Amino acid sequence: MSVVSQVILKADDELRYLTSGELKGVADFFKTGEQRTRIAEILAENEKKIVDEASKNLWKIHPDYISPGGNAYGSRERAQCIRDYGWYLRLVTYGVLAGNQEPIESIGLVGAREMYNSLGVPVPGMADAIKCLKSAALDLLSDADAAATAPYFDIIIQAMS
Repeated sequence: MSVVSQVILKADDELRYLTSGELKGVADFFKTGEQRTRIAEILAENEKKIVDEASKNLWKIHPDYISPGGNAYGSRERAQCIRDYGWYLRLVTYGVLAGNQEPIESIGLVGAREMYNSLGVPVPGMADAIKCLKSAALDLLSDADAAATAPYFDIIIQAMS
């Protein structure tokens, strides 16, 4: 849910008009709209490049994952890992566009640790994977855009840590 939706719903629940502070927050949200859209577009257009770079770096950190007996050993298992990396990158774009972490939390983090634990996927490895995604993605962005994007990766990393 975007900042605008949150502010409106809160005011409506309280049967009141938006306060000047809330209106300022909405105005600030609109001012960053072009930047948020640009970031989402860059990440979406470069998904394959970002995921490939992140995967390469993760396998360097955890070569045991792609070794016989590892969670990403075999083409099917590796493809599932790469699919998940793309999914998390997409979640980051949702957070960036919304201007808050709610889409990441409600769509992507509810039950993620439990799911990975039940599948025998090393959760600390998922945190490392998101760190690799973050690094690969931020390398493609300007300093200002990277600073605006990094916290959304950090939300996922924190949830996986």
